[in-house]
Amino acid sequence: MIATPGRALVFAIPGDLASPSGGYGYDRRMIDELGELGWRVRVLPLPGSFPKPDVADLTAATEAFARLPDGALVLVDGLAFGAMPDLVRREAKRLRLVALVHHPLALEDGLAPADAEVLRSSERAALAEARAVVATSNATARLLRDEFGVGRSVSVAPPGTDRPAVATGERDGSTPTILSVGALIPRKDHALLVDALASLADRRWRCRIVGSETAHHATARALRARIEAAGLEQRIALAGTVPDVGAEYRNADIFALPSRFEGYGMAFAEAMAHGLPVVGCRGRAVADVVPPKAGRLVEPGDHVGFTQALRTLLDDPALRRTLGAGARDAALALPTWAASARILSQALEGAR
Repeated sequence: MIATPGRALVFAIPGDLASPSGGYGYDRRMIDELGELGWRVRVLPLPGSFPKPDVADLTAATEAFARLPDGALVLVDGLAFGAMPDLVRREAKRLRLVALVHHPLALEDGLAPADAEVLRSSERAALAEARAVVATSNATARLLRDEFGVGRSVSVAPPGTDRPAVATGERDGSTPTILSVGALIPRKDHALLVDALASLADRRWRCRIVGSETAHHATARALRARIEAAGLEQRIALAGTVPDVGAEYRNADIFALPSRFEGYGMAFAEAMAHGLPVVGCRGRAVADVVPPKAGRLVEPGDHVGFTQALRTLLDDPALRRTLGAGARDAALALPTWAASARILSQALEGAR
């Protein structure tokens, strides 16, 4: 589509836009979809050290924003927006700043309480200066209103869900494949998954954990050691990032991820779209994405409940098929990328 006059957008994104995480995947897809709606989107790269920029990187970000023309409409990824309140406060006087919040920075797992409080205060101050705020889930929008003092209306533009082929799974007819997709970071709690599988070592299963091992090196090393200590190296594969994640979903039978917090849960939605029954935790937005007919959710950190849910699905192929069909049906009700982009477009149009 030809760009509409006046529909110019600067999208400020920290780090490598090509990174395989869900947040960057969302940003990439929205850039494409906004283009289809007539927006001319220019990416403004910011240093990758956000949300903890050093002095040099914060100076570089300051200089990058200072070069933007007065009145420019700037969508800022929340990984950076909430971490630079002074810059936001200063530039809000001349730029139309819109915050895109995947999940609040202070709620990332593994933060020291003092660091979390600094980020909470920082993000509250920055969000107060935004012309508009966009969240990627209703759960995140509620958090922003209730805990971060966002008084204005928060637009919700969730990730879209494609309509891929249904998973085939169990190609050998006997050994279910359990798939987990997510970077090896504390919040995803893959350790709980490994512990649950160790408790189910007497069942037939194989597991593939797909996700970056470089996002949090200590967590990745500890997880590999945990797998080895359980004697499961031949049954649990740490696949790292893969070129075709879709093939992983298509060849799986169960999706399992005990994430303690998700701003939306793109991997859960994608699993459902492939017709996979889900085992997960009610980590904020996950409960909004995964209905009971699509799988089993337990409280975050509930080892017993998570293990039991996995055991039930491993022992009952008919239930796997029923929940898989329910997952596929539920996914058909999730928004498309085009629909979500229209919501984001309306929010941007309103940032006057």
